[in-house]
Amino acid sequence: MNKFKYYFILTFATLAIFSCSKSDSADVEPLRDFQVQYDADIAVIEDYLKTNTITITEAAGKPEDQDVKIKLITKPNEEKSIWFYLNSPTFPTLKVKTVNLHNVDYKLYYLVLREGTGESPSNVDGVLSSYNGTYLFRKAGATTTDPSVVTATQFEEIVFPQTFYDLYQMVKGWGETFPEFKVGTSDPGNNGTIVYNDFGAGVMFLPSGLGYYAGGSGSIPSYSPLVFSFKLYALQRLDHDGDGVFSYQEDKDGDGYVRDMRNATEYPKQLPNPDDTDGDGIPDFLDVDDDGDGYTTKFEITKPAGSPGASKYYPYDPILIDNPLTPVDEREPRGIPQFAKLGEEPDYTSPKRLRIHVDKDHHTATPVVPVKKP
Repeated sequence: MNKFKYYFILTFATLAIFSCSKSDSADVEPLRDFQVQYDADIAVIEDYLKTNTITITEAAGKPEDQDVKIKLITKPNEEKSIWFYLNSPTFPTLKVKTVNLHNVDYKLYYLVLREGTGESPSNVDGVLSSYNGTYLFRKAGATTTDPSVVTATQFEEIVFPQTFYDLYQMVKGWGETFPEFKVGTSDPGNNGTIVYNDFGAGVMFLPSGLGYYAGGSGSIPSYSPLVFSFKLYALQRLDHDGDGVFSYQEDKDGDGYVRDMRNATEYPKQLPNPDDTDGDGIPDFLDVDDDGDGYTTKFEITKPAGSPGASKYYPYDPILIDNPLTPVDEREPRGIPQFAKLGEEPDYTSPKRLRIHVDKDHHTATPVVPVKKP
């Protein structure tokens, strides 16, 4: 009896599973065409820019410095729309750039409240940033003459960030926007806090193709355009393949961005990657053997025995100033050298030198055992 009951329950559960699967599969929406969805998204974003205004808080040294509030225009004769600031020569200024992804030329609007005064991150660096995220939604049946045609719903806010966000792991729009800004300065505050000043601050307006697209995220519906206001406090240089060269330094063509173009959905034309030295399809920032000679980059930039300096590996470029906050002397007067033939002096400093790890001739005269890719 118990055995019969067990098989009955198992059969019923199996039928239920297949029944649910069949029902669920019938409700799955096919992936929308990227161009068609972008056309709808950019119309929503531009309506939002034209019907909303901003208020910026100026409070140097305080957490609320460069807070921005976006609200619907209620006094058209007095309030300036965000669109009003398009290409303004002074801050705030609304900028637009083109990002080619999914065989679509996306317009990415971003509002610069303040540019910042320090270094800019690359699209594969880590950033310490506060942010406020909202998603946009066009009311069903609304007309473009309705000023409240587009609504914004907040889904997340981080005021005091505790960790760095790897831009390579974030939505595409973050990696395309943050490099247009710079960090500021930082000083010790009270009770172990850090006070940030003159940091870059802005707002990005992302079509869903540069956001979560069909997947959504948490409370964010699928195919939602996103708006992030943010403050760029600090950056962290990252080494994604662990080869001893920071990812931002593996920007071979010097355009400020490195990309992994192996994804045929994101890059359907599959053009050659300008940041792939050996042409194997793996960009240098993810390739442990950049020149494809069978020797890992880390092996090729290891210092010869007895060489001066604190670090085990050559930095990509010389480090001339020691960080007094650390117990280690980071100074390294020589960068990764250019391969030199017998009797020649290696070049350590020329910005345009061909470093050892991207020179396939490096090992032709050196009979050592190669360190293969893992």
